[in-house]
Amino acid sequence: MSKKGFKGGPRGPMGHGPNMVGEKAKNFKGTMSKLIKYLSKYWIGFLIVVVFAIGSATFSIVGPKILGNATTEIFEGLMSKVTGAGSGIDFDKIAGILLFLLTLYVISAVFSFIQGIITTNITQKVAYNMRKQISEKISKMPMKYFDGRPYGEILSRVTNDIDTLSQSLNQSMTQVITAITTVIGVLIMMFSISWIMAIITLLILPLSMILISLTVKKSQKFFKQQQEFLGEVNGQVEEVYSGHNIVKAFNNENQVIDDFNECNEKLYSCAWKSQFLSGMMMPIMNFVGNLGYVMVAIVGGYLAINGTIKVGDIQSFIQYVRQFNQPIAQVAQVANMLQSTAAAAERVFEFLAEEEEEQKARNPKVKKEIINGKETYSPATSNDIIGNVEFKNVSFGYNYDKIIIKDFSAKVKQGQKIAIVGPTGAGKTTMIKLLMRFYDVTSGEILVDGYNVKDFDRSQLREAFGMVLQDTWLFNGTIKDNIKYGKLDATDEEIIQASKAAKVHSFVKALPDGYNMELNEEATNISQGQKQLLTIARAILADPKILILDEATSSVDTRTEIKIQEAMDNLMKGRTSFIIAHRLSTIKNADLILVMKDGNIIEQGNHNELMEQQGFYYNLYNSQFEKTSA
Repeated sequence: MSKKGFKGGPRGPMGHGPNMVGEKAKNFKGTMSKLIKYLSKYWIGFLIVVVFAIGSATFSIVGPKILGNATTEIFEGLMSKVTGAGSGIDFDKIAGILLFLLTLYVISAVFSFIQGIITTNITQKVAYNMRKQISEKISKMPMKYFDGRPYGEILSRVTNDIDTLSQSLNQSMTQVITAITTVIGVLIMMFSISWIMAIITLLILPLSMILISLTVKKSQKFFKQQQEFLGEVNGQVEEVYSGHNIVKAFNNENQVIDDFNECNEKLYSCAWKSQFLSGMMMPIMNFVGNLGYVMVAIVGGYLAINGTIKVGDIQSFIQYVRQFNQPIAQVAQVANMLQSTAAAAERVFEFLAEEEEEQKARNPKVKKEIINGKETYSPATSNDIIGNVEFKNVSFGYNYDKIIIKDFSAKVKQGQKIAIVGPTGAGKTTMIKLLMRFYDVTSGEILVDGYNVKDFDRSQLREAFGMVLQDTWLFNGTIKDNIKYGKLDATDEEIIQASKAAKVHSFVKALPDGYNMELNEEATNISQGQKQLLTIARAILADPKILILDEATSSVDTRTEIKIQEAMDNLMKGRTSFIIAHRLSTIKNADLILVMKDGNIIEQGNHNELMEQQGFYYNLYNSQFEKTSA
């Protein structure tokens, strides 16, 4: 199994995190300004958070100063007792000071608690709204966007990126406000105690900033590598797990293990370096802080001997030095998180800014009605579609410089059964995508009942179609819910009738819990043929005007195929039907067979007419029955 297949694989839930810098934003300033603008709608909540954060920090900052007063009171009481100049320690006064201090700390904790609740509420609202916007955006995106990108990349924006954004916002927002308030407040308190010791503390600050910046710069490279290799490991695990049977069948377990070990070794190498360097930040800060304590103790002792400051003030100052170093470390951590926040926000905003497909018709088809004796005009709905289809000089290319459908023309009458055949890559499925406006034609036009498909709202146009694909899609839910997906307001009786028509009812009744049986995520608890039958029942329940069957019976056995074909023949009566088939024996009774090659219709007619021509279709049909001589 090639290692190239794993690179850039979908990122797992560990791919992002508020404590990691996975990747840098391409435009940090621009992204942050967009994010600030996006968050501006919550400005009242942010203002309340700022007020409570400042209040919490302020009450916490005042604490050491008051505690220093208690220490001074105890020291002076002891000294007066020793010298006999006083009555000793005034415990009532100390009790009053400590009670006041306890009150301040309780108020600070309450403010911090309220601030945390509001912050979490805001960040979760941001995540909720972003997920909602992305979900709505996905339904408006053109198919070409999804065809050109891996699904894991898109899902990563809904899960990993938004989670990273909300978590890092929740932490960084609180820490930034608290850190700024604490630094300013502590500086004021330190200068109020002793400007000499305050300046000495500030002189140590550049040293800590230099050491932290060097550590962050060094670790950032390894964090990015860790993110990349984590994506590779997750992609490899997912790929191997989904293809576990193939790995076993080809006896490639050892190769898979070797590939995984190689990726895992790379991840281990950069992960321990990044975590080690990241973990060095606090020891560095503690080392610098201890230098500060030594300097403060020496200078404070000297000033106390000279009577310039009190003993309690030295204790308060030492506590302020500890408080001063803590927000510096927080700022460094926030700088890390902001990189992750910007990268995640940039990816989300990029997705939300992607071009959307036009949902509403520019020149909507209208119908005239007489209501209360007056002529009124209203947009047509899918119920007004009969089923006449015409391809008029249609040309199309997924890239404008590479046209794959060239001047395609065909007329289909309502109720006809149309088969589209041809070799792989001829453009059969592409024609269906154009008909349903998953893509728009490059030139020419597709008409439904004489109206250009662009004259319908996309939702109304697609509502007129029923589609059964070769690749079945069932979701985690009951069998009834999966069938009901074709018509959400269907009754149980309608579901059973559709199931009987699709030859589903008999096998469903034999399953545990019948229609209420729960299908797992991949619907692996039923067979591939049964899955196909359920998708056919879903299409029958939808009761569409136009049917599209893309090799709908390819995954079932011959006996089941005959039953499905009978059901399909009954279903297709009176409905326009397009059938893409590789097994030509299944479309011999089609009203019209379009033979495609290299994007062109090279032959058309019914089965007998095409066989009489002894052209491309004749050779294609007979090739299925050729036997290799021994």
